[in-house]
Amino acid sequence: MFADIPYYWEKLMYPAFFATVRMGLGTMVIGMVLGFVLSIFLTLYHPNGLKPNGKIYPLLNFLVNSIRSFPILILIVAISPLTRWIIGTTIGEAAAIVPLSIAATAFIARLLENCFMEVDRQLIEAARSFGATNMQIIFRVIIRESVPGMISALTMASVTYIAGTTIAGAVGGGGLGAVALTYGFQSFNNTVLYMAVFMLFLMVNVTQFIGDWLYKKYR
Repeated sequence: MFADIPYYWEKLMYPAFFATVRMGLGTMVIGMVLGFVLSIFLTLYHPNGLKPNGKIYPLLNFLVNSIRSFPILILIVAISPLTRWIIGTTIGEAAAIVPLSIAATAFIARLLENCFMEVDRQLIEAARSFGATNMQIIFRVIIRESVPGMISALTMASVTYIAGTTIAGAVGGGGLGAVALTYGFQSFNNTVLYMAVFMLFLMVNVTQFIGDWLYKKYR
């Protein structure tokens, strides 16, 4: 069994590992950018926000809740026509990033909104009393005060969507999830299966370690 590990590493694990990394990074970059923008609007138009809006916030809130209500596997299948329209296919790394990014956007937006809404209202009122605009308050007060919480939220999202890449692998996304399922579980090859599990274990723990280190540094 152990003699086969170098062969499996070269032929299966090495390519699958980097496929998972690419999917995870692509998902998180898109999810962080779009989720951050969406969280700004959620914070701005929240009933207790800087510019409450009873029409826009419920729509944004409904959108975020609707996306988050779908399990990742169901979301991947449900928006496959959209994925095919954007990418041209529903199979492969790029195709997996589309639904994962949509899910990550809603997830990150909600986490960041919660972080932003926890900022001390007295700081916000103090900034407003000095004539700061809403955007200045968001970027110079709320975001600066929320850095540790943002790091914690993004760490959680990163771990969640590392797991998400494995689910995408079950429906043609590739990566370690596909290797574990196809070449491990379905082929009754425990060596491949547990190698994939171990590599995912390392990825999650390294991500969590870096997140915890950054959190302590900026707390």
